[in-house]
Amino acid sequence: MAADLERGFSSGAWWVELAEIRDPALVINAVVAALDLRNQAAAQPLPILLSHLRDRELLLVLDNCEHLLEASARLVADVLRAAPEVRVMITSREPLQVPGEHVIPVPPLGLPAADGDEPLAHLRQNEAEALFTERAAAASGTFELTTLNKTAVVQLCRRLDGLPLAIELAAVRTRVLTAEQILDRLTDRFALLTGGGRAALPRQQTLRTTIDWSHDLLTPAEQTLLRRLCVFAGRFTVDDAESVCAYGERTAGTALDVLSALVDKSLLTKEDIRGVACYRLHETMREYASLKLRDAAEENDLDESYVDYYRARCLQIENDARHGPLEWLQWVELEIDNIRSALQKCLAAADWRRGLDIATSIGYYWVTRGTTESMRWFDELLALAANSPDVPARAYHFRGWLSMLQIEPEAARPWLARAIAAARASGQIDQLSESLSVASTAEHMAGDGAAARLLLDEAEGLAAGIDSYPTAIGLIQAQAIHAFFTDDLDTAKAASLAGAQLSRAAGDLYYLQTMLMYLGQVAMMAGNVAASEPKFVEALRIARQIDDRITQYVLLSLLSWHATASGQPRLAAQLRGAAEVLGAGAGTGLAGPAMPHLAQANEAAADALGTSTFDAEYTAGRRMDREAALRLALGESEQAGTDTAAEDHRPTGPLGKREVEVAELIAEGLTNRQIGTRLFISERTVATHVRNILDKLGFDSRAQIASWMASSAP
Repeated sequence: MAADLERGFSSGAWWVELAEIRDPALVINAVVAALDLRNQAAAQPLPILLSHLRDRELLLVLDNCEHLLEASARLVADVLRAAPEVRVMITSREPLQVPGEHVIPVPPLGLPAADGDEPLAHLRQNEAEALFTERAAAASGTFELTTLNKTAVVQLCRRLDGLPLAIELAAVRTRVLTAEQILDRLTDRFALLTGGGRAALPRQQTLRTTIDWSHDLLTPAEQTLLRRLCVFAGRFTVDDAESVCAYGERTAGTALDVLSALVDKSLLTKEDIRGVACYRLHETMREYASLKLRDAAEENDLDESYVDYYRARCLQIENDARHGPLEWLQWVELEIDNIRSALQKCLAAADWRRGLDIATSIGYYWVTRGTTESMRWFDELLALAANSPDVPARAYHFRGWLSMLQIEPEAARPWLARAIAAARASGQIDQLSESLSVASTAEHMAGDGAAARLLLDEAEGLAAGIDSYPTAIGLIQAQAIHAFFTDDLDTAKAASLAGAQLSRAAGDLYYLQTMLMYLGQVAMMAGNVAASEPKFVEALRIARQIDDRITQYVLLSLLSWHATASGQPRLAAQLRGAAEVLGAGAGTGLAGPAMPHLAQANEAAADALGTSTFDAEYTAGRRMDREAALRLALGESEQAGTDTAAEDHRPTGPLGKREVEVAELIAEGLTNRQIGTRLFISERTVATHVRNILDKLGFDSRAQIASWMASSAP
């Protein structure tokens, strides 16, 4: 429905999957992430969302709201009040009960006539029959609807009430049973269940019976692993399943074999994410497995195994965040739902020690993906610790750093003071130097330069005897910032050069982009406009690579300054407009010594163009999507920005090469999100390609694209 309706909305249709969200407080975060926004530096994500939606015409789809009804209802009501041109479609087992809601019951699949006398050609067009036949053929490799089995298949579909999951689970048994045998076994089960409890609705009886039947046919090892897999909040890998779930006699052997068996039986789904095989339980199957887990009294042991595993895994690869950030970020993004679930289990058990270990170990993820969310985790975990002397200094340090990212130095001060005190008490000299460095910057931002100098002096004295990359790079950043605040451009340049060399050698892209940005600023402040551009451009390419929205925003602003200084006022106005939208989407603003220069550059561009022209170019920049703005800032053409596939020489008809690739994946049945994952482009970029394909071919649906691909073989 969303795909069909998308073209009627100027800003498209956006999909939000809520099945893996268990905490109502994260509903807004899920919507912000689905809309490709960031709450990196805002106090709350809701204002970011409402600001983004206010003037847009789009369709928002919230899937699986039933376990988050209250939070979903509040969000939908807020969105509809703030954004009159937004429409919301939700799926849920019950209505949200908000003003303007229209409830549309989703019926089961259409059923064949009871007598089964329809011709085979008509039966094959029936929804329930078609699903059973398709899934049975996929399971057994040989099944087809014939005059001999059609009566049994008709009765099966009717007894299963046209419920897709029930039909799929029954169809997979054609691998070992005939349709008649399946019908016999299912009939016996219905009689048994109805005799045991007539109060339940027939469809609930049927679905539960079908799942019970499939469950009872599993081996003991398959039953054990299936119920334990419900501990995962989202997708998981073979390694995850082996480490968390494979303990005890009944799971002897490899988890891979058992997972494969569960996939074959349609009890588990498999998907490839960036070349990694991932698995997930259907939501209904997860709920069923949870009941079985409770019956087996394994919940506590499994939760312990789960938290232990994710704590150990996060700590184990924490160092990769600095030295292999792209691969590390991909791993965290793959596992973030499970990491959140582990944090929630720590909170529920008042286990702040393991919770803080997990939260601090994925610090780079928080600062580039969700600062506001991480502050909530830290605040709740540190509240449980209640100023215990055992709280690690780095937890306080990180909490202070988060406030710094939100440009709230006053809020950062007490946290950094605690970090300094804890590091002194525990004798952690490297951590003490790091916290002193950040505290020095906080004092500068709060306006106390003398205090900043004292803290920096102590940090420098301690760092002299420490061979630690985090300590060294943290000190260099504090020295560069101090130099900016004191108008010492020579020191700022020297510190930034040293930081760029050190971070480049370490493979630390996060600090490398920062140091390059500082070098560009030094050049601009010194009047060396030409020298600044390559630094800004390299920094922006890195920021795009690791998808750091705050740094992208700052660099677009700095490149707007550069455009003004190099005689390109139109470009400056466009970049300024695009930057403001990107900053609002990340929930951040500008601060620091460059602010007066940026304001002056903005005024100069307006003077050069005239108010009306400047406003027009500024508005054009605001209308750009993020990728288009980045391409503009980097001097890339539209083709360079979107068509990065390897060259080939296939005839493409009216479509570009990237559009052909997208069309091929549409023909395979992939969603926009799956296409984006396959081609390493954003979901929004995929949506743009789909619209272009529809326009060029004169089509109205993805099905027409798939048919065209099959018939014309471009």
